[in-house]
Amino acid sequence: MNSGPSDLSTEARRAKVDVLERFAHRFPSLLVDTVAEHEPGKRLVAFKNVTVNEEFFQGHFPHKPLMPAVLMIEALAQAATLLLLDPATVGDDGLGSDGLGVQLRGVNGAKFRKQVVPGDQLKLVVTLGAARGPLVKASALAQVDGQTVVEVELLLAVRPIAHIDPTAKVSPTAVVGPGTVIGAFAVVGPHVRIGRNCKIGASSVVDGHTTVGDGNEIFPFASIGLAPQDLKYKGEPTRLEIGAGNIFREFVTIHRGTEGGGGVTTIGDRNLFMNYVHVAHDCHVGNQTIFGPHATLGGHVAIADFVNVSAGSAVHQFCRVGAYAFIGGYSVITKDALPYGRTVGSRPARVFGLNLIGLKRRGFADDTLKKLRSAYRYLTQSKLNTSQATSRIEQDASLKCREVDNLVEFIRTASRGVILRRGGKKSDDSAEE
Repeated sequence: MNSGPSDLSTEARRAKVDVLERFAHRFPSLLVDTVAEHEPGKRLVAFKNVTVNEEFFQGHFPHKPLMPAVLMIEALAQAATLLLLDPATVGDDGLGSDGLGVQLRGVNGAKFRKQVVPGDQLKLVVTLGAARGPLVKASALAQVDGQTVVEVELLLAVRPIAHIDPTAKVSPTAVVGPGTVIGAFAVVGPHVRIGRNCKIGASSVVDGHTTVGDGNEIFPFASIGLAPQDLKYKGEPTRLEIGAGNIFREFVTIHRGTEGGGGVTTIGDRNLFMNYVHVAHDCHVGNQTIFGPHATLGGHVAIADFVNVSAGSAVHQFCRVGAYAFIGGYSVITKDALPYGRTVGSRPARVFGLNLIGLKRRGFADDTLKKLRSAYRYLTQSKLNTSQATSRIEQDASLKCREVDNLVEFIRTASRGVILRRGGKKSDDSAEE
C-alpha cells in the first residue's frame, strides 16, 4: 500500500495500512485497491487502478471501453464504508465493526465531468459530514491526474447486520438477527433462531429447535441445543430456549428437553457458564447465575435466580437449588439445596449457614439477614425436626418477611427433601461474620 504523505504520524500510517485489509472481506467485488490517507472518523483517500481486464469493460462499450458511472459511485461508497466501519469511527458499542453494515440510501447532486478509461488511476476522496442517528452524509469526489471526474454527496446508513464467516455452515432456514457475528467453522442448524447482537464463536455448534435471545455470547467449541443424553429420547422435536445476555464459555454443553420431561430446557438471562459446564435435558436455569468450570446439572434440575454453583460441583437429577444459594466447589447435591444458604460437601453435602457474602453483594438489608439467620438456626441448630422447625418459623412473628416465607415454601414443596445437615463449628454465623 502507498505510504502516504511524510508528515503523517506513526499511528495514522498504521491506521491507513490496515483499514483496507480489515474490511476487504466485506465486499464481493472490491473497487478499492489501496488506502493512501486515513483520518479515522473524518477523511479517507483511496485509489482504484482501472485496467482493461475489468469485467465491466466487456461490452461497455466494445470499441470504446468506459467505466460505468454507477461503478464510480460504488467505488466512492465502498471508500466511505471503509471509513465508517473503522473501529475508531464506530466506537465500542458491543457489536464490533463486524456486526455493522453500511447501506447507500441516497445519491445527491452527482456531477460526472470526465470519462474514465482503462489505464486511469482513480483517486477516491471521501469526507464525512453531518450525522443524525444512523444516517451519515459524506462528500465524495474522484479524480484522475488531478482532474475531478465525479463529485457527489452520499447519504449512508450504519446499521447492525449479521456477519457470517465464509467457512461457517449456517442453514438457509436458520434465523440470524442483525448485529450477530458467526465465527469460522461454526455450525448453525435449520431450526435455530438467533437474536440480535450475538457472538457465535469459531467451531461452536448450535442445533435443534433452539431459540437464542439477544446479546448472547457462545465461545469456541461450545455445543448448544443438541439431542439429550437420554435413552428414552427417540428424536422427537423438543426445544431449548435461551434468554438474553448469557455467556457460554469453551466446551459448554446445553441439551434440549425430552418429551417425558416437558419437552424444553430453559436458560434465563445474564447467566455465566464457565468452560466445560454441562446442563442436561429438561433443566430450568433462572437469571444471573454463575456456574464454575466443570459444574454439571443432571436432567430435570431447577436452578433459581442468583445461584452460584462452584467448580466441579454436580447436581443430581430432579433436584432444585434455591435462589441466592451458594454451592461450594466439588460438592454433590442429591437433595434440594436451600435458598440463601451455603451448601458444601460430597455425600452428604452440609449447610454452612447463610450465603452472607453473596446476599450482601445483592443488597439484602441487615434486618432481612437477621431474620434469615434466625430461621436457619431453627432449621440446623435446634433439636426440632424439619416439620417442627418450619412450623416454629411460621409462628415466630419476628421473622415475618418475604425471604423467610420463600425459604419455608421451598422446604414444604421439596419432593426429594432438602439438605439440612449442619456443617459443624465453621457454620456458626459468628464465624462467617
